Amino acid sequence: MSEEANNKDTANNDDFATNGGMAPIDKVANHVASRRKLLAGAIVGSSMIVTIRPAIAQAAGSVLNCEIPIPGPHGSGQSIAADGKLVPYGTPGSFTPSGRKYTGEQVKSALGGRSLPGTSYDESRAYVNYIRKLQAGQSGFTCFASIQMPR
Repeated sequence: MSEEANNKDTANNDDFATNGGMAPIDKVANHVASRRKLLAGAIVGSSMIVTIRPAIAQAAGSVLNCEIPIPGPHGSGQSIAADGKLVPYGTPGSFTPSGRKYTGEQVKSALGGRSLPGTSYDESRAYVNYIRKLQAGQSGFTCFASIQMPR
């Protein structure tokens, strides 16, 4: 055994001898402090989970209650073509929007194949195509983007 290793063993034995055969106090104190920090972190982490879950549930509910105007203010006075583009009022084959707002839940159902309330099948498809073309900054875009996010 090397002299250095022997000195370490002797130092450890001295620590035990002065503590009546128990582990050194500073090592025990460090161990207890680190356990307390670990437990405190676990408690904070679990409370965050409890806090975040209701917020997610509330956000999911609010997504279904958000509204998408057809068309938004940027398209007032225009009609909606079958492909969802805004066209001048009276364009053949286009649909004159009622200016109605649809909820996220109604739009989500329409994206799944149902018709929007109060519309014919073709009119609903045109409105859904319009919604799919919404871009950032347009009224209803945030609602549509929220509907598209996976849960």
